[in-house]
Amino acid sequence: MQFVDLHLSEPILRALAAQGYANATPIQAQAIPHVLEGRDVLGCAQTGTGKTAAFALPILHRLSADSPPAGSARRVRCLVLCPTRELASQIGNSFRTYGRELGLLYAVIFGGVNQNPQVQALNKGVDVVVATPGRLLDLMNQGHVKLDGVRTLVLDESDRMLDMGFINDIRKIAAKLPTNRQTLLFSATMAPEIQKLAESILRNPIRVHVAPVSSTADRIEESVYRVEKHNKPALLAHLVEHLPMSRAIVFTRTKHGADRVVRHLHGYGIRAEAIHGNKSQNARRRALASFSSNKIPVLVATDIASRGIDIDGVTHVVNYDLTHEPESYVHRIGRTARAGASGSAVSFCDHDEVANLKAIEKLLRRTIPVKTDGPTFAQRPMPAPAYPPTARSKPAPTHRPAKPPAHAKQNDHNGRHGKPRIGGGARPRKFASNTGRPANQRRRSRDR
Repeated sequence: MQFVDLHLSEPILRALAAQGYANATPIQAQAIPHVLEGRDVLGCAQTGTGKTAAFALPILHRLSADSPPAGSARRVRCLVLCPTRELASQIGNSFRTYGRELGLLYAVIFGGVNQNPQVQALNKGVDVVVATPGRLLDLMNQGHVKLDGVRTLVLDESDRMLDMGFINDIRKIAAKLPTNRQTLLFSATMAPEIQKLAESILRNPIRVHVAPVSSTADRIEESVYRVEKHNKPALLAHLVEHLPMSRAIVFTRTKHGADRVVRHLHGYGIRAEAIHGNKSQNARRRALASFSSNKIPVLVATDIASRGIDIDGVTHVVNYDLTHEPESYVHRIGRTARAGASGSAVSFCDHDEVANLKAIEKLLRRTIPVKTDGPTFAQRPMPAPAYPPTARSKPAPTHRPAKPPAHAKQNDHNGRHGKPRIGGGARPRKFASNTGRPANQRRRSRDR
């Protein structure tokens, strides 16, 4: 179905055409007509299916058709709640992009930054507020937000908000809204908690169900490399350089792990930045802006950002660490193959992650193909050693090497060209004496 068939206003259709969008996705084709009619909607759809436009487009249409008289004070007429800062920013940008010709005003509210600019925007008057529950509730308690004029409430990524403990905040916010309103609830899963929440705040909703969480997009080519943990940095660098990965998101299990991956990539001369909870909001914005503008080809993220990154043109998703939550795997790889494009999802599985891989395959109800086209160390079946012993190799001595003299300290953990050695970890030099001459000098040629 095309957008012109959905009876959206001409300014919105022009904005869509400017972005190159002509055909509606299944969630958009199903949800938009009901939202235009003012019905409550309960939507089950994973990220990457186009659900932001599924609620933003009809909301913009209705707001523009009932704009307040010129010069009158603006009141918040639409409130969108979502779990993360990144997702709030993305949704706010979508509203601005699709409604750029409508003359509406928007505010994006989230924590981790100075609240004064947000308060100033609210005081000037806005039509649409996109917010995370915690910061919005803080501003409400301070008297900076009035929601008595809200006509449409949207709960996006509701399952994620419940996982993050926002359920009580959501109920407190909903209690301050007019009862005679339209409510749209979207979730990737329909767990009992979601059903209970929907029953308490929705009125006779229309149910829209597409792309269940156990499925992945047909346009995503999935694969897995069986590789030892210490060889993951070298394998990632190899893939970035040889596939090539023009725009890739790499997911790690921890924040410190994300920073380590960035350092490894920098060592290989590959531009990359990390985005996670320990980064300041400005740093996260800069990283996303650099990634979306192709200034950097690789963005390294933790799971907290897996649903907050909504950028078209991602060619690859790399599961550097396999998540222990199978559903998160689906959300991660949903960052690619968006807006009708195709993409690839590559996973690294070390010996300790085999159980995670099996759990993911159980959820998907199929086996992820194993790749054997990587470097030698990524082709061997697990748990074979990454570097099998050879006649020329010798076991490393167990004694502590002598401390090198001052003039030899320039030999750091990296190779002669400043790049980390294949295998990711640093290999200390073994000095035979205090002369400063490395005893393993003959082995250098094999490491280049």
